[in-house]
Formats: sequence, C-alpha cells, structure tokens
Amino acid sequence: MKVSFLTAEIGSTTTVLTAFSSNASGKLEYVGQGESYTTVNENDIIIGIERAMSSLKKSVGEQSLDWEVFLASSSAAGGLKMTVHGLVYEMTVRAAREAALGAGGVIKLVTAGKLSSRDVRKVSAEQPRLILLAGGVDFGEEETVIHNAHLLRDIDRGIPIVYAGNKAAAEEIMEILSDPSRELYFVENVYPRIDELNVEPTRRVIREVFSKNIVKGPGMEKIYSIVNQPVIPTPASVMLAAELLAERMEDVLVVDIGGATTDVDSVTDGDPEISRMLISPEPRSKRTVEGDLGVFVNASHVVDYLGIETLEREFSSLQSLMKNISPYPETVEAERFAARLGKYCFETSIRRHAGHIRNLYGPTGRVDVAYGKDLTAVKSVIGTGGILSRSRHSSEIMGDIASMAERHQKELLPGLDVRIFRDRHYIFAALGLLSTVDHTAALDLIEATLEEL
Repeated sequence: MKVSFLTAEIGSTTTVLTAFSSNASGKLEYVGQGESYTTVNENDIIIGIERAMSSLKKSVGEQSLDWEVFLASSSAAGGLKMTVHGLVYEMTVRAAREAALGAGGVIKLVTAGKLSSRDVRKVSAEQPRLILLAGGVDFGEEETVIHNAHLLRDIDRGIPIVYAGNKAAAEEIMEILSDPSRELYFVENVYPRIDELNVEPTRRVIREVFSKNIVKGPGMEKIYSIVNQPVIPTPASVMLAAELLAERMEDVLVVDIGGATTDVDSVTDGDPEISRMLISPEPRSKRTVEGDLGVFVNASHVVDYLGIETLEREFSSLQSLMKNISPYPETVEAERFAARLGKYCFETSIRRHAGHIRNLYGPTGRVDVAYGKDLTAVKSVIGTGGILSRSRHSSEIMGDIASMAERHQKELLPGLDVRIFRDRHYIFAALGLLSTVDHTAALDLIEATLEEL
C-alpha cells in the first residue's frame, strides 16, 4: 500500500504515525494511525517510529506501507529548550516569551533588564538549544541589550542566538556576537513600538532553527534519514492547526492534554470592548504551556492539586490507580481516573491561559482594566491529545466549559454559547504539519476530523 503523506508526532511519551491518501476524486483522506512508546531513552528515535509503523500496518490491514512524503514534529528529547532575555518584563520580555511559546519553545529561563554573571551561569546550567535576545523598542534604549550581548558572547558557541530587539542596536549586536562557530539570526523587533507586538517573524525563525538543530537532541540523530521535510516542534504544529481552523471557525480555543503537559492555543482578537480595557497588548495567536498538568508523567502533581482525600471519596482503589497509572488505561476504573485528572487539567489550563478583569481605584473613582488574553469571543473549543481524542469520557472532561465564565466572573472565559468539539482521529498536530505543504487539503481534513460533543 502506498499513501500520499505519512506524519510522525514524536512526543515525550508516545510516537504517533498517521497516514493520509488521495481518494478517487483526488481529495485527501485520513487512512489510519499507529502508536508506540517514544524511544529517546533507548537513544534511537527510529525504534519507536518502526514500532508505530508496525502498529499502523496492523490497523490498516497491510503487510507493507510506502509513502510519497514523510513529515514529522517532535517534542521529545527535551523539546526546544530556550532562554529568553529582554528589557522590561511586561514589554519586550513578554513579547519575546509569546514568540517563543508560539513557536513551540520550552522556556527554561526568562530574564528582564541587565544580565548578571549569576544569570549567565543559570543560562549555561540550563543548556538551552536556543537563546532569544530582545530588548528596547526600535530607536529606543540600547544600553541593556548591548550589555546582555557582551555577557552572552562567551556562552557555549554551539547554542544559536536569535536577536529580535531594537533594530538601532542590531549592527553593534552583530559585531559583539559574530563568531564563525555560532549560528546567529536577526529578525524584526518583537516589540517595535509601545503597545505593539510583532511576534510572527521570530516564531518563523525559531521553527527554522529547531528544524536545523533537532539532530543534536539525544536519540534524534537519524530523524532526517526517514523524513524529507523540516521537522518542527509539535506545539508549533498544533498552533498552525489552530490558525488553520480559525480560517473557517473564526475565534477558536484548542486544548491539548498530554502525559507531561497541557498546552492551550487560542486564536482570537477578543471582544473590542475588552480590548479597549487591556493594560498591554496580546497576540491574536497565543500559546501557554502548563508543565505541571499532565495525566501520566505529571499525574502526581494533579493528584496533589485535587487532594488525596477528595479523590479517595471518588475512587476506592486510589493507591493502586496511582501506582499503575499509564498512558493506556487498561480498566474502566483506570480510564475514569485518568478522565478525572484530565478534567482538572482542562479547566485549570484554560483559566491560566485566560486574562481577567481587575478593579483599580484612583482620583476619579473605580476603573475596570483587563489583563491577559480575552477568550470571551471564543465560540469553538477543540480538545485534542490522547485522552480528549480517545477517551469515552471526553464529554465529561470538557462539558462544563460553558459554565466556567459564570463560576469565575472576573475571568475572560468563553461564554454559554460555546461549542465543544474533539479531534476524533487525534490528528490535529499532523494537520498542522500537513498545512506546511498542502494548505487546502489540511483545511478540508481538519473540519472532517472534528466531532461535536
């Protein structure tokens, strides 16, 4: 059997292969999927891909499988570990952080203002795969970003640096950081003017750097022996899929619950009235990562948040369930327990992603101001990731979102008229990948995979 596209989503826990092929009328269709544990710890990512391939062949009933194009995304091997450095946290640092997260970065350290020698030691200790340096609006303050460039100059020269700061300082930054052994990238300022974000150029170059340097991750050396397109971070592919879906469904929110993290992607400009109340600008496409919310690797954190006593009242065999937790629940009770954790991850991650209204008091009395991302215009919420795509409890996990705004009235959450969907084939990230080579086909498929709950 030969398929048009094969995609691999190489996660921290599992590797998922998805096949797509053209039907008789030339339309691309979902064919099937195979899955296995990711084998970074075996120091060879190909082992997990081969096992997932065997699973895929079995699921489609074929002895052999060939393809025209093989695409891959990855969040394994630590993902795209980054450090971010800017001038004022609520301005250039925040803009740089938004750009990094939207590109799929795993941010290990953020600094504002002038770096100290202690900060530089922290950067070295984190061993990032990319450093993002920003600071200052265009033709504004230059001293801080130049100071920071001097301190970062002697950091491991194998770490690429992206400069997305004050363009007036760019020439001097280049003189400071240029080195034959270092990859250095210059992009447009992420915060060119007060209250203006410009994150997309930085996101694009971060994805490019990841694609070039993915082979440096443990166990990832052979990845380009099987794929024939650039590998991108899995979170970035989910963001691409969310932006793709927004072309048809306008304001959307995507929640991806994984074994280690829960990622939330929103594509919305929010309500115009709330926009006028915002203290600082927000990007149209925003991503947040909750590194403590997961249903496998980080399940113990979620149990702690919910409380042992609360869970013991719901699950008589709690200790056994916690001891034997798996990304593939084998019993009805284990699946129900995973769903309980998933419900907490779902609602908590959305609340953390959303902004809020705050009352300030001044000489003229009370003033209402808004902070963070406004989700009140969101009309469609999509659940993806293993548990939201496959669990029989998907509706239970996501079903209370319509009442969240009523329960948390100062938070900028979706309203009562929100519609809930799940990615029934677990192909959201795959379609983000596919959109990089066939935008139209990916757009048609993304609507076909959504199941309204």
